[in-house]
Amino acid sequence: MNQTAVRSITIVGGGSSGWMTALYLNKLYNHQQSQVAIRLIESKDVGILGVGEATVHSIRFFFAAMGLDEAELLRETNATLKTGILFNNWMQPENGVMHQYFHPFEHQPLGNILDISTSWILRSRHLFERYDQGVSLSAALMAHNHCPKMPDSRPYEGITPYGYHLDASAMARFLRRKAVQAGVKHIEALVQEVVVEGGNIHSVMTDKGEFSSDIFIDCSGFKGLLIEPLKADNWQSFQHQLPCDKAVAMQVAYRDQQTPRSYTTATALSHGWAWEIDLTSRRGSGYVYDSRYIDKAQAEQELREHLGDDVEVLKTLHLDMKVGCRKEFWLGNCIAIGLSGGFIEPLESTGLHLINVGAKLLSTHINSRDISQATRDSYNRLMNGVYDDLKRFIVLHYCLSDRDDSQFWRNAQRSVDYCPQLSQQLQTWQHKTCEFMDLAGGYATTFTDENYRFILYGMGHYPSLHMPFDQASCDQIFDRLQSMSQRALQVSMPHERFLASIHPEKQCITGA
Repeated sequence: MNQTAVRSITIVGGGSSGWMTALYLNKLYNHQQSQVAIRLIESKDVGILGVGEATVHSIRFFFAAMGLDEAELLRETNATLKTGILFNNWMQPENGVMHQYFHPFEHQPLGNILDISTSWILRSRHLFERYDQGVSLSAALMAHNHCPKMPDSRPYEGITPYGYHLDASAMARFLRRKAVQAGVKHIEALVQEVVVEGGNIHSVMTDKGEFSSDIFIDCSGFKGLLIEPLKADNWQSFQHQLPCDKAVAMQVAYRDQQTPRSYTTATALSHGWAWEIDLTSRRGSGYVYDSRYIDKAQAEQELREHLGDDVEVLKTLHLDMKVGCRKEFWLGNCIAIGLSGGFIEPLESTGLHLINVGAKLLSTHINSRDISQATRDSYNRLMNGVYDDLKRFIVLHYCLSDRDDSQFWRNAQRSVDYCPQLSQQLQTWQHKTCEFMDLAGGYATTFTDENYRFILYGMGHYPSLHMPFDQASCDQIFDRLQSMSQRALQVSMPHERFLASIHPEKQCITGA
């Protein structure tokens, strides 16, 4: 081996971030023969939050690249499929009807002279249908609780992109088993001291001994056990843009005849929003809120009222959220990934995506034991860009709201004041469709112009367009989409049936 090549990597912290990173780096460096010693140190006394995870669709590519069997992954993590997010109550009711829109992972690129989005605006189709219903197949799947799988779909493939609802604790255990089988060394130990020399971590002292390494990766969560000792004042808060700082999470039992939904729901409440994520074994729910306006007891009571008086609560957990990210994710020979590097509130299910991005960028940046500052600067610039882009996308959901029933929602409309770039874009999008070039050069490639349009038009932020168009040509686009939607429902599987084929032992799938 080259004398300057990395010989050892130590990851501190398990959970999703630790084991995803371990699995990825082991696959990268040791896929043919063992060249880099990779160990993961975690304490069994430090529990995984495990409140349940929804994902973006691109996480499928990570699991596939790791060689994981999709059916086994679904079984081991009590998983269901996710076609997108159904947003409820984010705008004021109209004519007594609750506001609702759907953000799927897919947008049909139909149209000849005019694209489908511009055609939808010009034909004023908002008068009788939601934007997602007019431009995607997933809206029809969601409405009928179908999933994107056909009976003969190959692993990680469907007629539309999809993500997952996973049990986070079960996933960590599953990934740990796969990583250890692949050669990652697992050490259960409690970190007692981090030894720093010359801006680098020399070793970590644990109750099981001292461990040295070329590279250290901090996956210890908000505590930042490794990254914190390296530099003070290394955190940038997103509190002004995204003020929700607490969450109460509940695991609840299914009622009789309930079956898992193929989508996440995000319902706006008085001082934040509530998620509902359906697993095969239970339903995960929670309330993300701004603690300046309600306390823990009030938030828990409001969530219970939202879920219904007859709901059976299995477990309740109160969480503190540290929304923001590191100024420098990479210091010396230490890289922070996952919650130790940063956190964007979970509105668009970006937690696992950010772990995936952080780990993958290491593959192009860890090129030596003697890392140049230019390499660290590159990684830090890219990760900061990713977090900044995602922050603006989340702010978009809040600042477009017209709700004025609480101080939280009145303040939410002004959150864009802290995002000058987004403010300028919103002014532009009053007069033109949001298109690829408006966001070109960004970092968060998971959310593109297609995703922005679902939020913009789902919340009634339509551009004023005055241009000639042929009505018949436009209508042909939507006739074609309707035909495609009907065909998608014919060939796709009901979510319940697909899950029964994966989890034949799960009673909740059949509503029993």
